[in-house]
Amino acid sequence: MTAFTPMTFDESTLRLRCTVNGKMRSHDVPVRMTLADYLRDVLRLTGTHLGCEQGQCGACTVRANGEVVRACLMLAVQAEGMRIDTIEGLNASGELADLQDAFFRHAALQCGFCTAGMLITADDALRSNPAITRDGVRAALTGQLCRCTGYHAIVDAVVDTASLRRRAGEIDA
Repeated sequence: MTAFTPMTFDESTLRLRCTVNGKMRSHDVPVRMTLADYLRDVLRLTGTHLGCEQGQCGACTVRANGEVVRACLMLAVQAEGMRIDTIEGLNASGELADLQDAFFRHAALQCGFCTAGMLITADDALRSNPAITRDGVRAALTGQLCRCTGYHAIVDAVVDTASLRRRAGEIDA
């Protein structure tokens, strides 16, 4: 009978240099560390939540070079040279203030676990389609899971924000 040999994992590290929320960061990170774990555990940016860790719930949504990504599916070392924006940075910049206000006014959040991912994804949808419809919002948020709200209030908030942005002339419709 052969003795059981436990599986060993590669514990090597690489130097990661990226800009997170406008600030240059440089750390040696394990090659297997996800971007979500880097943001949460190394940078202490806990607004990026971990839900399913399979990219299906959207709680870990961030922007990488302006594109919406699931931080649980991206290795931290893949962010080399990138600009990463988390909910903390987008909140501090005021970029999502109108959308956050609409979420509040429409009671589109409850426990808050999904809210950061919802806001980032909804803002991306608004940028892509300034005249977004209710069905468009639902389609855009398909990959964002919420167990509390039932989505109606979230859709209302996003459609309201689209209308307000168009009226303010921030986006063309």
